[in-house]
Amino acid sequence: MKKHKTLFYLFFVPVFFCVLKACLSGDPAIMAFQSYYPPRLADGWEIAMPADVNIDGEKLIDVYRHAHESGSFWQLRSLLVFKDNKLIAESYMKDQDDRTNPGAVWSCTKQVTAILTGIAVDNNYISITDCISDYLPLNSEQDAEKGRITIENLLMMKSGINFKNDGVFGDVAALLREKPQDILEFVLDLNMRASPGTQFKYKEGDPIIISAIIQEKTGKTMRDWAKEVLFDKIGINELHWYTYKDGMTIGGFGILTTPRELAKIGQLVLNDGMWGTERIVSSTWLAEMTSSKVSEDEIQMAGISFGYYWWIDAGRNLSIMAGHGGQYVFINKPKNLMVVMTSEPNTQGKFNFSISQGVSIYDRIYDIITD
Repeated sequence: MKKHKTLFYLFFVPVFFCVLKACLSGDPAIMAFQSYYPPRLADGWEIAMPADVNIDGEKLIDVYRHAHESGSFWQLRSLLVFKDNKLIAESYMKDQDDRTNPGAVWSCTKQVTAILTGIAVDNNYISITDCISDYLPLNSEQDAEKGRITIENLLMMKSGINFKNDGVFGDVAALLREKPQDILEFVLDLNMRASPGTQFKYKEGDPIIISAIIQEKTGKTMRDWAKEVLFDKIGINELHWYTYKDGMTIGGFGILTTPRELAKIGQLVLNDGMWGTERIVSSTWLAEMTSSKVSEDEIQMAGISFGYYWWIDAGRNLSIMAGHGGQYVFINKPKNLMVVMTSEPNTQGKFNFSISQGVSIYDRIYDIITD
């Protein structure tokens, strides 16, 4: 297995060669399409033909050929289609080893953290209406207003803490570059930008506090607890989750995994929290987690709203996992359909594989379902 890069390297080193090749030479840097038929691996996935699940296989070839050869999606690394609990199609655009070598999925980690929060709620470790001061000791410099932040505020990115996600000068960069001794103290020492619950601001600080609360209540790091209550139960073996230098799990990013393993998280949501005959997380929690809590006007994304760390496209019946650079899991429960895409993880700004690009591929797949 390839050696994993450090988080600092993953965050700060863009894909210069890929960007230069695509932008200067016009080369999409993607291999020509050959086949979408997935090999059988000992990873728990059942393989089926498109026709077995009412997908037009010939038209699916056109979708894959377009993704490989149009030049519009040069960032793509993988495209996988699942329906009715089966893997129907997959292709890897840059490196066949991506099938088994874990890669960074960035903020898809947040959606995993939301599921773990639900498991903690199910087991009565926490209640989302509780304030963080019920779980974490705040010092004299961490004012009373912070103590009133609820777990639900954290899940909706409405803590009000002024954590900045501003590139190399933001607080994520400070955490990774300057390495303060205590990641939780770093977050809680930041100023407030708004009262708790009043303003949406997408940031990494809120899931760090969630991680700290779960660690406090379970007596284990969130990564270790996740292995016990989630990953081992659904057969995820190729997953690595970085912790901070003080040992705390980074709740908002840090997971490296494969597209097939990431899809197991999505399949759990499709299955209403069941894995085989075992309940992993309550269907009640998943329904709340994937319902719109923050409107598209608040987050300023047309057609997209926000639940508990999950993105929602209600018009398409989609629950979405999304990570920097273009790491996506699109879940349509009425059709029992899941589409997974991974992309170059370190692209920036206009070079990102955007959610609208991902949706455009998803739509073409949805349109060739025949049932």
